[in-house]
Amino acid sequence: MTNTTPRTGQQYSISYGDYEAVITELGATMRKVTYKGKNVIVPLGADDPITCCHGQLLVPFPNRIAAGTYEFEGKTYTLPIDEHDRNTAIHGYGYRSFWKLESLTESSVTQSWRAPFLLGYPFAIKVYATHELTEDGLKITVTAENYGDVDAPWALAIHPWLDNGFNGYGDEIDGHNAQCHLTVPAATHVTVDENLIPTGTEPVEGTKYDLNDNPLLVNQPFDDAWTDLKHDADGTVTATFTRPDGLVIKVGGDETITSFQVCTGTGFPAFQHPAGTAVEPQTAYANAFNTGKDLIVIKPGESSTTTMFIKAEQH
Repeated sequence: MTNTTPRTGQQYSISYGDYEAVITELGATMRKVTYKGKNVIVPLGADDPITCCHGQLLVPFPNRIAAGTYEFEGKTYTLPIDEHDRNTAIHGYGYRSFWKLESLTESSVTQSWRAPFLLGYPFAIKVYATHELTEDGLKITVTAENYGDVDAPWALAIHPWLDNGFNGYGDEIDGHNAQCHLTVPAATHVTVDENLIPTGTEPVEGTKYDLNDNPLLVNQPFDDAWTDLKHDADGTVTATFTRPDGLVIKVGGDETITSFQVCTGTGFPAFQHPAGTAVEPQTAYANAFNTGKDLIVIKPGESSTTTMFIKAEQH
C-alpha cells in the first residue's frame, strides 16, 4: 500500500500579492512563508522532520513546565516529560496532531484542534487557527473555546525561525546571525536556572539583553524571554529582525502578547540548527502553569483570542 500524503499531512498553499505561505495539516504549522521570493522564515520540506519547532503553534502552553507538574485551582496535574535532560514538559500538544480543515481560500486557511483528554490537561478546549495573507503580511488568529464545565489554563506562542538569508549550516549560522539586527521592545529580561525555568527578572538596561536600539546579534547565545513589552497605541507589539540583504522582518501580536522568546540555536547539533533566529511572541513565558504569571484562564462557555503577525519589507 502506497501513501502519497506527505509526513506533515495536507499542504495548504495560500498567497496574496508578494506573499506566499504553506500551512500544514500537522500542527497548523507554518512550513514556508516568502515575500518577493525570499524566505521570511526558515522553510522545511513537506516530508522533512521538524527538528526545532520550525513554524509551530504552541498550545495549550508554550515553552517549559518544570518537572511536567503544575497546580491549578487546587488540583495537581502531571504531564509527560518531553525534554528529559531538563526534566520538563515543553511546547504543549497541538503541534503533534493533525488539525481539521475548516475553510480554505486563495489567501487564508482555518483549521481546528480539539485537545485530547490527557490526565495532565483534561480541559475541554477546542482551538481554531486562521492563517491569512493580506497586503500587510501573514496574520495568525488563534481562538480557544472552553466547552467544558471547569476553568481551563491557557497560553500560546508561535515559533518562527526568522531566516537570516544565508542558508548556512551548523556553527557558521552564528556568524550569519551576528550580521543581523534585532529589536525587542522590552524593559525586562527573565532569568532562568540550568533547566531554563524562570527564577526571576532583571532590567535589561546596561546588559546584553537590551535589544531596544536594534543592535547586531553579536552577543549570542540567546535562549531567553523578554517581558514588560512596549505596546504601540493600537495595542500591538513588534519585534524587528533586519538582514544584511535589506529584508526587514517584523513579528508580533496584539495586547495579549506579554513576552518574546528569542533563540539563536547556538551550540545546537548541526542538523537541528535552523539558519536564522527564533523570535516567538508569547502570551506567557515558561512555567506559567505553575507561576500563574500572565496565565489566561478560560471560563466555561467562554473563549480567548490572540492575533499575531509576520510581515516583511525590502529596503
